[in-house]
Amino acid sequence: MSEPRHASPSHPADASAATFDPAAFIRTLPTLPGVYRMVAADGSVLYVGKAKDLKKRVASYFQKSDQSPRIKLMLKSVARIDTTVTRTEAEALLLENNLIKGLKPRFNILFRDDKSYPYLLLTGHRFPRLAYFRGTPKKTDQAFGPYPNSHAVRESIQLLQKVFQLRTCEDTVFANRSRPCLLHQIKRCTAPCVNHVAPDAYARDVAEAAQLLKGEANTLTETLTAQMNAAAERLDFETAAFLRDRLRMLATVREKQFVDTTGNEADADVVAVAEAGGVIAINLTMIRGGRHLGDRSFFPQQSEGASLAEALEAFLLQHYLDHPAPSRILVSEPVETDALAALLGEQAGRKISVQHRATGERRMWIAMAQANARLSADRRSADRTQQSQRLATLAETLDLPGLKRIECFDISHTMGEATVASCVVYDGDDLKKSDYRRYNIAGITPGDDYAAMRAALGKRFHRSLEENGVLPDLLLIDGGKGQVSSAAETMTELGLGDVPLLGVAKGESRKPGLETLIFLDGRELHLAGDHPGFHLIQQVRDEAHRFAITGHRARRGKARMQSTLEDIPGVGPKRRRQLLEHFGGLQGVRNAGVDALASVSGISRELAQTIYNALH
Repeated sequence: MSEPRHASPSHPADASAATFDPAAFIRTLPTLPGVYRMVAADGSVLYVGKAKDLKKRVASYFQKSDQSPRIKLMLKSVARIDTTVTRTEAEALLLENNLIKGLKPRFNILFRDDKSYPYLLLTGHRFPRLAYFRGTPKKTDQAFGPYPNSHAVRESIQLLQKVFQLRTCEDTVFANRSRPCLLHQIKRCTAPCVNHVAPDAYARDVAEAAQLLKGEANTLTETLTAQMNAAAERLDFETAAFLRDRLRMLATVREKQFVDTTGNEADADVVAVAEAGGVIAINLTMIRGGRHLGDRSFFPQQSEGASLAEALEAFLLQHYLDHPAPSRILVSEPVETDALAALLGEQAGRKISVQHRATGERRMWIAMAQANARLSADRRSADRTQQSQRLATLAETLDLPGLKRIECFDISHTMGEATVASCVVYDGDDLKKSDYRRYNIAGITPGDDYAAMRAALGKRFHRSLEENGVLPDLLLIDGGKGQVSSAAETMTELGLGDVPLLGVAKGESRKPGLETLIFLDGRELHLAGDHPGFHLIQQVRDEAHRFAITGHRARRGKARMQSTLEDIPGVGPKRRRQLLEHFGGLQGVRNAGVDALASVSGISRELAQTIYNALH
């Protein structure tokens, strides 16, 4: 398939390898640790690497005859090599990571992992709350994790609720309860909000939950068993039965989440790599406090021709310099880890080991992670094959042999309020979320979808013209003939009238599968519901609709939240700020009763009643 179209046809000429004399350059290099950058003739960085010995490492590229096709292709484009000497190999590792993430060289293996990991939180309140959390916790809170995904956190919260019945409600709800909620009725909370549990008893439940989360399950089980036996001996059968039930639920939790940890360490990450059908997958399995928190799969970009060890090493570098590392990292492939372990240990302030050769239970953990990596690679390979078939079929149907990049636009608003346009991108064989864009549309007649589409296309492609950006091979417009004509006029005005354009009109009763494809010349095409190309159009169109409507709802909600307090007489900027800070946001203000509102400095009871009436 062809490369993505560009707004300008001019391209810098490729540098000839003859302009660069590697032998002469290598003679100038020191035998010190550092970072090297392979640079093309146009100044773009092709590759960033680190070395314990710069001279030896750079020379190896030009002395080996068995280089991979990927490396051979890179060396043909090298016009010069820039180097930076560092004090240690660990320092070179850190600099390499920063340069890779900043420059995104085309021959480096890249992992896109810009999300922070979630934690499970026990707050520092008098009656602590069990909560899902991202970010930096307060000093008074206890954070456990990180977890590989939000589902793992929420599952843990549900299991802990069953065993220890800790509260999960927001502080504003907790402070304004007058009777127990449904969670108390189904035995998921002891209702501290209405004093149904003594503070010391609740504190004991919190301490036991923390003990479990820290990996001290055996100690906790022994303590509860001793308490149960003691209660039975003094004929306190009600307490004994309660402790018996808690032990049973605790055993169920351990069966679901705990792994065999006979060693001293209960915290470990297991990182395994596998390949299937040309797809490389990295599986990260997290074990904290002896609990298997779950796993997560990563797929490297620009990894064609890379070995499994290279992909694994790239992941370790890019992942753990941005995320907390446990005391032990087990890996499925032999990689150079001494410098990484030293750097991670220095950052964490404790010893961290990266281990490939493992025995016993650790070998089983690696085998489990490797099996999951292989399954992920198989699934991604099958999906990629299916998507390639869909794209090829669509290209044939539309007579667009170079079809690779599709961009789809959609407009979302509520009766003209908070209009948002979305642009989603499909490139190659998958949706490319890093290229998604949302545009807030203003200055048009509310509800004018044609004007909104013209504004969105102008914002998107005016920047491409200025920056020589990438253009789509096909532009999809969610709409009928009117939207297509409006979009075509805009593209022509921008000088981009040659970009293929296609409208996707909703079918009768807006029923999925009955959509009509509208061409610029007025032709209409109805594809069969099982047509692979039609499935691809539906996928991209539905994603554009989802992305637009979530952006619109967020913008509309923000505007309404702001205007709600502004519309209340007697509530100026200062009082708005006090209310929002005191209750943690507008939802907290809404949940507050009149007495709680009146407790805020500067809010009389009369004004509190006015605020309450306005919000309900």
